[in-house]
Amino acid sequence: MAARNEATMPVGWDHDRDLDGNPELSDKSEEEPKLKDFDVEGQGRRGSHHHVTAIDSHSSTESIGRQIEMESENTIKYRTCSWQKTAALLFSEYICLAIMSFPWSYSILGLVPGIILTVVIAGIVLYTSLITWRFCLRHPEVRDVCDIGQYLFWDSKIAWWATAVMFLLNNTFIQGLHCVVGAEYLNTMSNGAVCTVVFSLIVAIISFIFSLPRTFNTLSKIATLSAFFTFISVVLAAVFAGVEAHPAKYSPATGDPLVLIIPAKGTTFVKGMNAFLNISYTFIGQITLPSFIAEMKEPRDFWKSVTAVTIAEIIVFSIVGAVTYVYVGNQYMVAPAFGSIGDDVFKKVSFSFMIPTIIFLGVLYASVSARFIFFRLFEGTRHKGKHTVVGWASWAGILATLWLGAFFIAEVIPFFSDLLSIMSALFDSFFGFIFWGVAYMRMRAADHGPRFFMVRGIRGWLGFLFNAFLILVGFFFLGPGTYAAVMSVLASYADGTVGGVFTCASNAL
Repeated sequence: MAARNEATMPVGWDHDRDLDGNPELSDKSEEEPKLKDFDVEGQGRRGSHHHVTAIDSHSSTESIGRQIEMESENTIKYRTCSWQKTAALLFSEYICLAIMSFPWSYSILGLVPGIILTVVIAGIVLYTSLITWRFCLRHPEVRDVCDIGQYLFWDSKIAWWATAVMFLLNNTFIQGLHCVVGAEYLNTMSNGAVCTVVFSLIVAIISFIFSLPRTFNTLSKIATLSAFFTFISVVLAAVFAGVEAHPAKYSPATGDPLVLIIPAKGTTFVKGMNAFLNISYTFIGQITLPSFIAEMKEPRDFWKSVTAVTIAEIIVFSIVGAVTYVYVGNQYMVAPAFGSIGDDVFKKVSFSFMIPTIIFLGVLYASVSARFIFFRLFEGTRHKGKHTVVGWASWAGILATLWLGAFFIAEVIPFFSDLLSIMSALFDSFFGFIFWGVAYMRMRAADHGPRFFMVRGIRGWLGFLFNAFLILVGFFFLGPGTYAAVMSVLASYADGTVGGVFTCASNAL
């Protein structure tokens, strides 16, 4: 067992404790703030993790220090990110194009329920992100969400492979979304000068080139610019929607923009669920957090990154969504909301500031996926940490395969809001809710035994019930959510509101 070190002992591990204490970690209990022993060297990679263990802060720090020391002679070093650089990666992931689906979601849900859901989902995602962080601190050898999937479900290889498939599909779908939006941008700017399939392929090729850097430390510098330009883009869109005379496709017969405080009478479950899924998708990004934490020099600082980003999300998403919706109204709303701007110059200017994010966010998810595959192919070889022909050729080949898959997804589901809903229902159910409710249960059981909710009194019961609720929400996403998303896709094709598969028809806004 690791020796007790009072000087360096964290306040603890219990994330449902007083929020006014030290946010670094939370303790097992007031009487015994020390966590149990952990031997990172003795555990191995996978296949021996039968328990979610508790660790002390000294063991965790030693493990991370050992990993950094092992990389010291490598040309390519991975544990190099500060909390500020990690925050930049998170900002680029969350301050993204999907913000422009919020006005559409508010038009379906009504302004007040839409804003309330925005705040509630943000709070839940922050809570589950901190659970993710604490789990990664217990197991500093974890490199991605697939390792966590195996830990959570009793060291099951099936769980690891199932998580791996969902992980890669989720990331590739997001890459495909950015191929769709990139083609929309090029069609909008060129008035449909080239076949949409060609535009989508051009975006995939450009994104492949920008995916080639192999560390998050390098990508974090680009991420800062991406988040900044996205912020400018969405603010301009909201301002332009407010100052122009009328939104796109305005006509006196249709009337002035109609703004609803609550959902319109007769709003269907399918529409309401898809609007909810669109909001949820934009917030839920825990799938990448273990990968980011695994490349931090000091993972204990991660809470600073995720808290700063969540506060910014609530402010930006709510204001941009509400302002744009109020000036566009239900009759003229489309997703993304750039298409609702009537003045062509305004639309093109605001949309153009989104270019860095259109490219970079797809690049970020491609890099996360490629890193997952590459590390497992070349773990323990010189190709992982050195500049070798085999290493770089393999890295490029993996990325090329991922972007080819993204291109095909973009051509099969070539529309924005429905693609967001499908991704949210299929993947956010697990990576946004189910995984982290289970992680809470496993960590509390490791600390206090299987009857932790009884041992810990009211705090134990509240934690248990809330996390059981999160698991149920995840299954609601997976069942009724997937049904609503698929029905919306079928309705879009039946109504002829979208182009066909591999179509040359312009998808300009």
